[in-house]
Amino acid sequence: MKINEHIKLVGKHVILVPYEAKHVPKYHKWMQSTELQELTASEPLTLEEEYAMQRSWREDEDKCTFLILCRNTYEQCNDEIIALVGDTNLFISQDYETGEKVAEAEIMIAETQARGKGYGWEAMLLMMKYAQQELSVEKFEAKIGMDNEKSQRMFKKMQFCEIKRVEVFREITYERKVTKEWIEWLEQQVHLQMENY
Repeated sequence: MKINEHIKLVGKHVILVPYEAKHVPKYHKWMQSTELQELTASEPLTLEEEYAMQRSWREDEDKCTFLILCRNTYEQCNDEIIALVGDTNLFISQDYETGEKVAEAEIMIAETQARGKGYGWEAMLLMMKYAQQELSVEKFEAKIGMDNEKSQRMFKKMQFCEIKRVEVFREITYERKVTKEWIEWLEQQVHLQMENY
């Protein structure tokens, strides 16, 4: 999505930056992991395919992605590749029944040593706050594998409700409508600081 190519979102523990070609080799290396392929329901790509995917994330109007940097690491080394720990994505669509703008949210903390530190929680909240404010998203969805209990707990804690189970894909769909009360809750959870990138 072109709208976020010159924006970074700064949080307390993470910085979200646009996905650029320079990040692809590390991202590609992550996605060779069978564990991450299973958790993200992804197929392994060649390096060339990964570069094409990065361009698609940049160009397509229905996709928004940011890569997640550990803020502390980045402030120490000033190197995005070293500080890179994961990514967060939104697939934007229209609900044909209600006309609402919907975003399917995804989050991945790829670096094992970065898990369990709240980076995924803060990154997802920053992404949703950005989407609600800047992209006018009215409803969020998350499709999570039935075995991925950590992600299920996180989205439930973010006040998402289960709306569907698909046994054949072993997947649960969670939903959160953007309401005045939920925006107030979001404000209490995270401070969104947007800067030029």
